[in-house]
Amino acid sequence: MAAKQRVIVAGAGIIGASIAWHLTRDGADVTVIAEDTGGVATPNSFSWINASWGNPEFYFRFRRRSMAEWKRLAAELPGLPLSWCGGICWDLPDAELLAYEKEHASWGYDIRRIGKTDIAAREPFLTQIPDFALDAAEEGAVEPVAAARLMLADAESHGAKFITAAVRGVLRSGERIGGVVTSEGIFEADHVVLAAGAGSVPIAASAGVALPLEAPAGLIVHSRPFETRLSGLVIATELHMRQTAEGRIIAGSDFGGSDPGEDHRATAAALFAKVKTNLADSDRLSMDFFTVGYRPTPKDGFPIIGNGGVDGLYVAVMHSGVTLAPLAGLLASKEILSGQRDPMLEPFRLTRFG
Repeated sequence: MAAKQRVIVAGAGIIGASIAWHLTRDGADVTVIAEDTGGVATPNSFSWINASWGNPEFYFRFRRRSMAEWKRLAAELPGLPLSWCGGICWDLPDAELLAYEKEHASWGYDIRRIGKTDIAAREPFLTQIPDFALDAAEEGAVEPVAAARLMLADAESHGAKFITAAVRGVLRSGERIGGVVTSEGIFEADHVVLAAGAGSVPIAASAGVALPLEAPAGLIVHSRPFETRLSGLVIATELHMRQTAEGRIIAGSDFGGSDPGEDHRATAAALFAKVKTNLADSDRLSMDFFTVGYRPTPKDGFPIIGNGGVDGLYVAVMHSGVTLAPLAGLLASKEILSGQRDPMLEPFRLTRFG
């Protein structure tokens, strides 16, 4: 009987957790190494699951496939905090909004135009309602830290190990990576997966690999738990909102978060005031806290998934981690353990940067 392949996953956010869970399910000997479960970028995410506007068709198809994989994952992991609440959107000029509807409907997206009456019926607490919006019924949201921790806990129950440590770099022997160097010592493996978001850049650099990654800041406000004010995602002009499973209203000026500016508290206060202005009967709604996250974004905007340029090194970094987590985990596990290269991954290889 062949020995299990040993895989270290550096990172315990939504991407690292999904990859670790899939690898464990597929029979690998998995060790997750991170400073905390839940990751760094993941807790600061708006957590919108979508295949929305602004992307070419190949990326739309990839994102939509991952939306389906979320449903598969929920069936295999009872209790996954996932909601297919749908979303309404009008955060584009009218002409662009109509072009978005036409294009995505032709691609098979469940999207339709709705008017004021339907918008008000869908979201009765909105105070500012546009003449029309687009209803994307198949979109959803997940509570990302809880989902990541559930996947990690399930992986651990099936033999995976979690080590609380900071990954400092990788062990390189000739043309192959054989493990990692951490704040708690050296750990060896057959494969190392970098899924540490922006933190993957210095780890990869220790192997002579440059990751073309940016990390723009995004501020999200979080209310205290409150009575239901939103039924689904609201992607309004310069204000994106949703209500979490525990009743918190979270919002940014867009789904990536607001520009924090020089005074983060002032930015958060102004943004939260805008939330209250846009929601009726919200006098008692109060802000609990705000987060400033640094979104790991490859320079061309698309994910980096695949071989990291050195044997034994695999990279999985992307901004749309919440949408893409289950598919990234599924395909990465198959590629790492059996060499199965899914054609849909080809546009996302590190080699595209030359």
